[in-house]
Amino acid sequence: MWDLPSPGRAVNETHTVANQPPPLTDRNPYDDDAPLREAAERAGAGWIEADARALGKTLGSAEAARWAEEAHRYPPVLRTHDRYGNRVDEVDFHPSWHRFMGLAVAHGAHAMPWGEPRPGAHAARAVLMSLLAQAEPGHCCPVSMTYAAVPALRAEPALAAEWEPRITSRAYDFGLRPAADKAGVLVGMAMTEKQGGSDVRANTTAATPTADGAYALRGHKWFCSAPMNDAFLVLAQAPGGLTCFLLPRVLPDGTRNAIRLQRLKDKLGNRSNASAEIELHDALAHRVGEEGRGVAVIIGMVNHTRLDCVIATAAGMRQSVAEAAWHAAHRSAFGRRLVDQPLMTQVLADLAVESEAATAVMMRLAAAYDDPGQGPFRRLATAVAKYWVCKRGPAHAAEALECLGGNGYVEEAPLARRYREQPLLSIWEGSGNVICLDVLRALATAPQSAEAFLAEVEPAAAADARLAAHVAGVKRALAAGVEPAGARRLTEDLGLALQASLLVRHSPAAVADAFCASRLGPDRGRQYGATPVPDAAAIVERHLPV
Repeated sequence: MWDLPSPGRAVNETHTVANQPPPLTDRNPYDDDAPLREAAERAGAGWIEADARALGKTLGSAEAARWAEEAHRYPPVLRTHDRYGNRVDEVDFHPSWHRFMGLAVAHGAHAMPWGEPRPGAHAARAVLMSLLAQAEPGHCCPVSMTYAAVPALRAEPALAAEWEPRITSRAYDFGLRPAADKAGVLVGMAMTEKQGGSDVRANTTAATPTADGAYALRGHKWFCSAPMNDAFLVLAQAPGGLTCFLLPRVLPDGTRNAIRLQRLKDKLGNRSNASAEIELHDALAHRVGEEGRGVAVIIGMVNHTRLDCVIATAAGMRQSVAEAAWHAAHRSAFGRRLVDQPLMTQVLADLAVESEAATAVMMRLAAAYDDPGQGPFRRLATAVAKYWVCKRGPAHAAEALECLGGNGYVEEAPLARRYREQPLLSIWEGSGNVICLDVLRALATAPQSAEAFLAEVEPAAAADARLAAHVAGVKRALAAGVEPAGARRLTEDLGLALQASLLVRHSPAAVADAFCASRLGPDRGRQYGATPVPDAAAIVERHLPV
């Protein structure tokens, strides 16, 4: 017989959980993030503090963490037809997705700078977007598209006057109904086609004028971002050339526009959000801007979404640092906490420095969108930041995940989702080569952009010899001219110069010195933590969640 323990006899437990960190919940990610709060003050957006703290309280809760997991575990589902065979082309989402969307819209992350313009509004919105993207990045796509649509719509004043009040409303009103009947609307975008990709001038979708001044669009779109939204900005070939159009999902009489959702993309990451392939069967649309000026019109939308790619990448870096540092602070190995192990301290500090540099650039760039006089700086800096910050995202997420070891490689750890999300932000709105060629285009067509960029970074060079040498090299490259084959190196050097200049001017000396030593110095390494810095523990402490 088995020797079973008698009642009251001690039993050796095998499932007592020890040496595991507590959940990183029931905290406020805004209060935890000193670099973000400091950058908001510099950008003239300190007035967003109360809203950011309120939003952060919700997003830092255990409940919001559950929402984020559910939104990814139960991705959107396409319904092309109803039970009777009628075409409906609807996308169904888990309730947790709608909770995030409702929060984002209620706090104005989708349109605050347009609905309530005031100094620092774009920078203030960047703070809110950072908090939202840390918690659940997928829903930020329709939020970003809606925000970015307004500058393009203003190329057609009458259309903007009709749609802006709907866009800037803080009511999240999901569902396919005429826009005039809704409390608020969201806007998406559909530019690329399967035969052209980034070469949108190769688009074949045709736009035929109708008798009442509208256009009938016939063709396809390979990527339609946020197909559940109420309208889309699209490009199509009108008689006068490639033109921008506003394409509503539902017509004023309540009938569905002839937009057929073919399938949802089965994406590597960003799985809570829907992206679709669509067919247009003489779908009715409104012209935005002049015929033949489609790229010039929609580039206003593209630049604002590129800003949001930088914001979301920086947000992902902050989330990665918070998760990695929290884990290391609460888990022990070889007799002491991981965070106190010298090599782990160096890795965490380097990840934190990368995060702070990305946050500084994100907020400086957002502030440039608040000042019309900074157009030349904004033109070049947007492309530079989009390339460099977003390129750094995937490797940063991978290193942070590794700090958790095997625990980071399971779906219950949010860093698994983050690892899949970061590559998207480098691809979205122009992948690496497209952006680097845009940097060369900016230098060639708007030489004042280089002057404004150098005026931004040069003053800090006097405070650090490594930065001074780096800026001198950038100036030599600009003076000599750069061929397309060298565009990546130039863009990288411009990105490093901007990040270093901001940290030297505004961050603690330990952070700035660590950045310049590990990114610009002669002994820099190739991996995070490869260049030892003397104040690593202080840097980690600055970034450790409370």
